[in-house]
Amino acid sequence: RDIARRYNSTYGKQVFTIPEAFISETGAKIMSLKDPEKKMSKSDSNPLAFISLLDDRDTIIKKFKKATTDSMNEVRFSDEQLGVKNLINIYSSITGKTPLEVEREFEGIGYGKFKMAVGETVADALEPIQKKYYELEAPENEEYIKNILKQGAEIASGKARKTLKEVYETTGFYSK
Repeated sequence: RDIARRYNSTYGKQVFTIPEAFISETGAKIMSLKDPEKKMSKSDSNPLAFISLLDDRDTIIKKFKKATTDSMNEVRFSDEQLGVKNLINIYSSITGKTPLEVEREFEGIGYGKFKMAVGETVADALEPIQKKYYELEAPENEEYIKNILKQGAEIASGKARKTLKEVYETTGFYSK
């Protein structure tokens, strides 16, 4: 975005489209399951701290069961309960429910059932992605994938050539 803005501003022409950021209110930043003060990261040394897109259902649920919460045993979207707030944020992102709706849904229910519900919801959301991944990864689909990549490369190359020509023209460089 910065480079595109700078280029367009310098040369006074909209050569590059400035992508608009789409950041939803919930789920914009998912925190670690083990340290809710840190952002979730697949490079975390603790495999229980993050969810991989290809984690199997049992692993996902296990990770959520072991997620850090606190001793209050109350499902509240509060900065005093960062672990619970993180789980509510994750659950809200997938279900579309507001944090307040999540609080109401799990009012009077212990963390065990809440964590289980979050884990199952995440596992359910990832299931179609995983199914498609493994379907496409199958050896019989190798040629199909190669063709898709080839077609994509051709389309990208055509668009890149057009943009590069425009860059050459706006900067005053010669282009063929």
